[in-house]
Amino acid sequence: MSRFRNFYLLLLIAGFLLNGCMFPTVKLFTDASDPLKEFVIEGDEEGKVLMIPVFGIISDIPSRGIIFTQPSMVQDIVSQLRLAEKDPEIKAVLFKIDSPGGSVTASDILYHEIKSFKERTGVKVASVIMNVAASGGYYMALPSDLIVSHPTSMTGSVGVIFLQPKFYELMDKIGVGVSANTSGKNKDMGSPFRETTDAEEKIFQSLTDSLGKRFIDLVVAHRQISPEAVKDVASARIYLADEALALGLIDEIGYIDDAISRTKEMADLDENCQVIVYRRVEYPDDNLYNTQARAASMNSPLIDLGLPDTSFLNRAGFYYLWPSGVDKN
Repeated sequence: MSRFRNFYLLLLIAGFLLNGCMFPTVKLFTDASDPLKEFVIEGDEEGKVLMIPVFGIISDIPSRGIIFTQPSMVQDIVSQLRLAEKDPEIKAVLFKIDSPGGSVTASDILYHEIKSFKERTGVKVASVIMNVAASGGYYMALPSDLIVSHPTSMTGSVGVIFLQPKFYELMDKIGVGVSANTSGKNKDMGSPFRETTDAEEKIFQSLTDSLGKRFIDLVVAHRQISPEAVKDVASARIYLADEALALGLIDEIGYIDDAISRTKEMADLDENCQVIVYRRVEYPDDNLYNTQARAASMNSPLIDLGLPDTSFLNRAGFYYLWPSGVDKN
């Protein structure tokens, strides 16, 4: 009897979790369909600084879980910028960045959206680098009027990496092959099922160099660094805060409260003005160090193994990414 009771109990729980036909009006978890809400982190005077956390790999691909699908980082940040645009009290936006970068296109979209937001609204934009803002994490910060780096943070990795998974050696070992008919000799270039030819390698390197040049050109345009610094930065190495400051990649070294004070000052706001965030749930004892990105919810995987997110390795593509900086997010 207890076995049947447990079975029906599991069915009941599943109905709640899936939020489907059994209980269409019941919602146990907050998800991306809920509207963004404003929460005040500190301050009570007029004027607002919106803080937007950027945590993890920059992507325009949604995060799909067993039960829920979270919006992509790009979608989430753009949603917050659109909402901020409707509030005349917001005089500055501070991006709190902890990211090794991500795909070329996703990083470039964020760069474009932040730059366009500034041009449309006249709102000041600042960025504070926490643990790391490398490659695409730094790329998206380029439109900022002010970039502050935590004393122990790392930035740089101004460059492009082209990743292409290869399976043909494993397939040879197990006696499996893939044949392809193509309309042009380069149609299947980059295929994971065969070795890349020398001619294809040259094409991929040319594409990588072009995307790398775009990144460098934007750094020069926004940061106006010296020719000597350009040569150093173009090596795509990473830098600690003091080195990044000497090269002109950042403006100041300080902690997050220093970045907030400088952002308020830059926007002519009272020191006790409101610092706000957009989230879909309220966090008890919320503060500036909450790493909840996605503004989304308190949802988490049913099983968290604590492993780094390396799902991008399954997709061939060009990345503004520092691979060594990839961590669990």
